Amino acid sequence: MKLTNVEKKEKNQVALSIVVAADVFEAACEKAYRKNVRHINIQGFRQGKAPRKIIEKLYGPEIFYDDAMNECIPDAYEAAVAEAGLKVVSQPSITEVDVKDGEFLFTAVVFVKPEVSVKDYKGVEAEKEEVAVSAEEVEAELTRMQNRNSRQVSVERAAKKGDVVNLDFEGFVDGVAFEGGKGEKFDLELGSGMFIPGFEEQLEGKNVGEECEVNVTFPEEYAEKSLAGKPSVFKCKINEIKENQKPELDDEFAKDVSEFDTIAELKADIEKKQLETKTASADSAFQERVMDKIIENLEAEIPEAMVETQLDRIADDFSYRLAMQGMEFESYLKMTGMDMNQFRSVFAPQALRQVKIRLALEKIAELEGMDVTEEDLTAEFDKLAENNKMDIEKVKELLAAEDLKADMLCQKANDFVIANAVAVAKAEKAADAE
Repeated sequence: MKLTNVEKKEKNQVALSIVVAADVFEAACEKAYRKNVRHINIQGFRQGKAPRKIIEKLYGPEIFYDDAMNECIPDAYEAAVAEAGLKVVSQPSITEVDVKDGEFLFTAVVFVKPEVSVKDYKGVEAEKEEVAVSAEEVEAELTRMQNRNSRQVSVERAAKKGDVVNLDFEGFVDGVAFEGGKGEKFDLELGSGMFIPGFEEQLEGKNVGEECEVNVTFPEEYAEKSLAGKPSVFKCKINEIKENQKPELDDEFAKDVSEFDTIAELKADIEKKQLETKTASADSAFQERVMDKIIENLEAEIPEAMVETQLDRIADDFSYRLAMQGMEFESYLKMTGMDMNQFRSVFAPQALRQVKIRLALEKIAELEGMDVTEEDLTAEFDKLAENNKMDIEKVKELLAAEDLKADMLCQKANDFVIANAVAVAKAEKAADAE
């Protein structure tokens, strides 16, 4: 391979003029002949036995060029990129293909990583919310735990809001039963809003064994258009009334639902966990704001190819997470009424932001002279293998050392920026103008 010219074009585009030596191209043509000869039928020769010179005489030497070119391009292109020292961020566009004097000539046009400038990345000021957990929040969580551990008990009294009523029912419009309006031994929590407005309230005060009629009108926006806005009568029979009995919030409750012996210890643990959650959320929001400030100070002409590549990664990750939930990506798109172009359009701003952050962190790592040692790299491979319960050699097969090193450098730069950032109190919302 010979790299004859490197031409820088606009918008971080570079054209590489590449020549593949005649002997290398000839070997590729011979390989193409051996691959294709079995499918070529020449009169006077057995199927697949026609000599190459006879085939080329009949059809021209170009008959094997396409396969030979496809054989040569990948290695020649990679060698040219390495020789030119380019950081390519797109697949090559192959143009100006030609064969002269036995040599194979072509041009590979690629997008390269842009020149980046980032300033004022030390001491970035960003709002950070002060976190605290109120007694009311702790009590609210205790109440949720109490509700989760409540039990339903049958009662012999009139039904009231909050009770679960087991009933049989059948609905009629204009005296005619309608499809889907019948149920047996159905549990309905009064006040849940599960049924048509006005239905549940009319069951309050009813007793076990009692039969009654419930008169309601279907909402105008009801999904089943044939029933929308229609008055209806539901004939009901109450089979059972159950009330939710909540446990007392005492030491016994704490022992039943946690590893703690007292309600005071449980409350302290709830407060601690809520504080940890709020702190993590505040830290995450602070880091987002810091990164917003960093990319405001970024100067780079970003090739669209970088955003498209990041969109590919987002789509792949999204598809993987859907698969983990048992859903195919195509099904998700149908369900949301989107096609792939619309999906990419929705996530394009996110992809652009991620590209900007990555470029900024790479530049900061360079400016600060950061490095990842072999010991750092080995330790990270060990950590990944342990976390994913995989053999370390398998991890190294799946993740190139250079890619992992680049990620680690960006993480170092990120940690550096955050450590040097200045948190300022979150500004209070301005009072509404009178």
